[in-house]
Amino acid sequence: MTSTWDKALDAAGVHDRRLRDDFTQQRDLVSRYRRHAYAAVRLLLPRATVPHVIAMTAFMHHTDNTLDNGGTRTERTSAYAVWERDVREALAGGRADHPVIRSVIHTVAAHPGLAGAVEDFLKAAPADLDFDGFATEGAYQDYVDAYSLPAFMLVAGLLDPGTDPVAYRAACRSYIDGSQRLDFVNDLAVDLEGGRLALPRATLEEHGVSRGDLESARETPAVRALLAGQLRRARHDLLDARRLAGLTAPVDRPFVRAMVELEVLTTDAAAAKGCGLLRGSARPAAGAALRVFLREYGRARTARRRAL
Repeated sequence: MTSTWDKALDAAGVHDRRLRDDFTQQRDLVSRYRRHAYAAVRLLLPRATVPHVIAMTAFMHHTDNTLDNGGTRTERTSAYAVWERDVREALAGGRADHPVIRSVIHTVAAHPGLAGAVEDFLKAAPADLDFDGFATEGAYQDYVDAYSLPAFMLVAGLLDPGTDPVAYRAACRSYIDGSQRLDFVNDLAVDLEGGRLALPRATLEEHGVSRGDLESARETPAVRALLAGQLRRARHDLLDARRLAGLTAPVDRPFVRAMVELEVLTTDAAAAKGCGLLRGSARPAAGAALRVFLREYGRARTARRRAL
């Protein structure tokens, strides 16, 4: 019996055996990385789109690991330079030795418009090499423009019908601003343990909160207000990003709606956890997340029938 994954590979034009193995390897990695997001991709997107979203997500994740892991900044810079060269040469020549890059080559060939998104991301990625936190909110916003948005467009570029590119990119910007801010707040415990703090220093000063307060998980009114304020801003941007669904093709809208709503639910869970975020991340309530999946799955099936 042909599996749903095999059918997705067929629909995406992935017929070569080695290439199918490459995509399957990326699927296994992505499924372990963010389970909710992976489930949304598999359940809510058209089969032909699924392998391509997984390929671009795996590419983004591998690039992040190259930037973040591997010792000193000099070593990481050198590793990224090799990776960037390999990607550029492979896209130019249509051949690669690395399974992640082979998957990207196929996806870009199927969606030529993504070539620009890959180029933008390769140019933007080194911004993460010098990350040492943000002095101000403006510096955070610059980071979103310089790195977070180009990274998100690797996947968002697969869903854009091209009818209003300016509005589409603006809605993507709202989403990734809210999502990135949420990640920085929700991942505070892990980031602080690793010596990283992504909340703007000026924002901490405005609330009278020190880095030591956060590292010691002090549950003070000032810390509580700081976290609540950041989460309100994240939620505002995520709610604004709900317009993104209306700018995509009908068959992609269930996935986009679920993607946004799961982040809103996570923001609400983080707000409810409050200072507990200094000891661990929040997750959306299982029942609420399931209701989002079931609602959008029904809509996805209806959209696919209408598209036939």
